[in-house]
Order: sequence, then C-alpha cells, then structure tokens
Amino acid sequence: MTDSQSTICILGGGFGGLYTALRLSQLPWDDRRPLIYLVDRNDRFLFSPLLYELVTGELQAWEIAPPYQELLTNTGVRFIQSAVHKIDLQEQQVTLSNQSLHYDRLVLALGGETPRQQVPGSADYALPFRTVQDAYQLEERLRILEASTASKIRVAVVGAGPSGVELACKLADRLGDRARIRLIERNAQILKLAPAFNQTAAAKALEKRQVWINLDTQILSLEPQQITLSYKDQGDTLPVDLVLWTVGTAIAQPIRDLPLPHNELGQLLTEPTLQVQSAPDLFALGDLADCHDQQGQPIPKTAQAAIQQADCVGWNLWASLTQRPLLAFHYLHLGEMLTLGEDTATLSGLGLQLDGPLAFLARRLIYLYRMPTLDHQLKVGLNWMFKPLVSALSAPK
Repeated sequence: MTDSQSTICILGGGFGGLYTALRLSQLPWDDRRPLIYLVDRNDRFLFSPLLYELVTGELQAWEIAPPYQELLTNTGVRFIQSAVHKIDLQEQQVTLSNQSLHYDRLVLALGGETPRQQVPGSADYALPFRTVQDAYQLEERLRILEASTASKIRVAVVGAGPSGVELACKLADRLGDRARIRLIERNAQILKLAPAFNQTAAAKALEKRQVWINLDTQILSLEPQQITLSYKDQGDTLPVDLVLWTVGTAIAQPIRDLPLPHNELGQLLTEPTLQVQSAPDLFALGDLADCHDQQGQPIPKTAQAAIQQADCVGWNLWASLTQRPLLAFHYLHLGEMLTLGEDTATLSGLGLQLDGPLAFLARRLIYLYRMPTLDHQLKVGLNWMFKPLVSALSAPK
C-alpha cells in the first residue's frame, strides 16, 4: 500500500453493493488501484428474486445465497462481515462492530428492512420475508403447522405487491388442499404498479389457487392466532395460524442519522451521477436512494434497477479517482417477472408477454444470466440441467 492509495468503502452487499464491487474489480486501474472494502452484516449474498423458491423446495439455499468470499475470489475486493454503527462525514470514517474504516469514496447500499411496527401486534406476531433467515423461520413454522392435525392451515399475507402475490402462490402450492390463504391489500387492486398483463396473470393464478383477496382493507391489530381487519370502517376479527408481512421498507438508522438531504421516507437525495447531494465523495443506490429517471420519475426499488445503478456507480467511482468525467445514470426498464407458483410465472417487458411454464423457463434463464459471477452461474446452471436427470434416476421403480 502506498501513501497515495485511495480507499473505497461499500456498505451493503445486496445487488447495489456487491455488483458495484464486482464492477470496480473489472475496470482498468493501472497503478492507481484503490483498496476496496465490501461490508455486510451477513456472510452470504442473497439473490432475492429467487427467495420464494425456497418455500416450495424448488431451489436450495446455496443456489441463491453464495458466500461473499467465494464471489469475491481473485477480485481484490476485501470483504468484512459486520454491522454498520456510525458514519462520520467529517473524519471520513465508518464505525463497524469491531473496527473502523477510513474512506476516500463511500458507497451507501445498505438496502432496507421490513418495518413491522405499523399496527399493534405486528412486530410480535407477523413474520417478514426478505432474507434467507426469514425463509428458514417460515420453514420452521410451516413444518410445525403441517405436522399438526388441523385440517386447514390459515395464512394471512399482508401486502399484494409482487412479494405478497408471489409468496401467496408459493404457499398455496406447498400447502395444497390444507391451504386457506388470505391476501390483504389496503389499495383497490393487486400489483398496483405492475403491467396489466402481469396483473391479469396474477389474478388468475390466485383464483386458481383459491386465495382470498381482501382489497381496500386495513389491519387494525394482530394477536396470537387472530387478525383484526377493517373494510369500509367495519371491523372483522378472523382466526389465523400464520401472518406474513411484505409491506414497507425502513431505511437503516446510520443512513437516517446522516446530516444530508433526505426525502420524507428517509432516503438520500442524489444527483444524476448517483452522488449524494452536498456530498460528492458519497454515492447512494438501491432502497436508500431517492433516484429519478430522465423524465423525473422515481426509479423502482428492484434488483434490475440496483444492478444498473451499480454499473453506473462503479464507473463513476473509477472516473472520480482517475480524473475522468462522471456519467449521468440512465435507467432502462427491462420489464417485470413474477413467479406464480411451482413451474409457472409471468413476464412482461420489451415487447414480450408470456405466462405459464414458458415464462417460468424464461425467468429462470434471465435470472441465471444476472447472477453475480460466471463461476456461480455455471454451478447453478449445471445443477438445474442435471437435477431432472438425477431425480428420474433416483425415483423408485
């Protein structure tokens, strides 16, 4: 290390943070290569769009959650597993659980958390579904319910956005005839921001699986084994065995504490280059960034958006340290894909509309291509290719 060597610190190892680190490792630094740190509280990256396949056992955890150390092999990026406690802008220092890091450039990509304090009882009796640990916790609860003698398993899924719809369909397929699934949405329609084709395909998938949909419905409270709803100012208390909470995103406290411009949600305001306003050495992307497209519309908080932002942030970090002009971020919407149960999906984008098994195959291939490294793509792709053959050979005669 030389005295002039710069340090880039990336906080958060989701799509925004990890893909920024990988992009930086690919750029031509010559003799000015900086130290690059990637910090995340978990030891594994999560390819979150495929998290729902853990519910039905279609995929295994290693396929969608590879270790950071494995992904960063031979990249020169140093991974630190730690929580972020404080960011000192004056000292250009990040305080972690067991050490502090000085930075010359800082990337804020901590993502968000599922808030569960909106209604009485939600923090105690509702499960989030955002991480592998959440999926494990759900698996444990489902096994207990499936082993019970109850003829029906009553599940309430809060939120009819993409996460809620996908989760409801997967649960319906897993639980089969025992499923009594209720999808609760405070708006007047499911998938409010989705293309009409995907809305229609999802509505059909939910109807086929006999999922009850409660629109224009508020949750008043949660208690052990019951949920109280409000529809048109009338309350109704229903029995429930399991509540899953898929609504809302809370910004991490260290980000909220920064003396920088925030919007009303706590997100950081950014320049077109994805630099934080009033702080050119800071870049923000993903859930915590208030980022807009060329027409002034907010960039969706999706994996595809974060991957595109990461490419821009990586380039601009390199440009800022090599005295080159920075580029404005241009978002290209590539469409939307949803899984709607086992072996079926819907896809709408770039002039293409598919649903059913063909959409399922297309979704799998597209996500395989978007996985972070070629090595992991090959491992997962080969497993997907040979899994049907192995299953056929091991099936009882």
